[in-house]
Amino acid sequence: MRTTSPRSIRISAETPGSNDTLRITEIFFSLQGEARSVGRPTTFVRLTGCPLRCRYCDTAYAFTGGSTLSVDEVCRRVADNPTRYVTVTGGEPLAQPGVHVLMSRLADAGHAVSLETSGALDIAAVDTRVSRVVDFKTPGSGEAHRNRFENVRHLGARDQVKFVICDRRDYEWARACCAEHDLTNRVDDVLFSPSADEMDPAELADWILADGLDVRFQIQLHKVLWGDEPGR
Repeated sequence: MRTTSPRSIRISAETPGSNDTLRITEIFFSLQGEARSVGRPTTFVRLTGCPLRCRYCDTAYAFTGGSTLSVDEVCRRVADNPTRYVTVTGGEPLAQPGVHVLMSRLADAGHAVSLETSGALDIAAVDTRVSRVVDFKTPGSGEAHRNRFENVRHLGARDQVKFVICDRRDYEWARACCAEHDLTNRVDDVLFSPSADEMDPAELADWILADGLDVRFQIQLHKVLWGDEPGR
């Protein structure tokens, strides 16, 4: 999920992470643009790097670059912002081993932590205090073959599943996926989001209503407020 903020800290350089360090693109304070905590002031920690290349990705600037920060330093920067809500995002955060240390440290400090992940990597080791937002990839993404559906058995009520819908085929695929894996009973929120440049939001809303799906329709609040302005 991409968010925007007037208080963004952009970071540069290129050094891979370890268990004690992370390669970070930016840390910023903004409104959560999607998911269960939409609209809440949130600190975002955007990790660098992603093994996927979804064709609608709006955070491709996080694929490369970034700077190595210690977990201690990331936690200090998070603590500078006036909110208990923290979202760890990317890129693909689970591609860096140190993210598990970071999330546990943030939870220990009393933060309400969410993780935004593609679902292509194993979520089993994620701290159970973290709300995992798993973005299973639809055919329209070009990366549906990367979905790791073994992750479903690790999902619980505090987690969320997201589908970005590009067209009717994606919608029907996501609807079938929900039924096959009983997702609406396994997690509290299943999120259907229209791809910003490819799907009329009203059309997707009409499909959901026509089928009576037990899912949450969402649009990207940050884009409504600030559009595609980079670096916010």
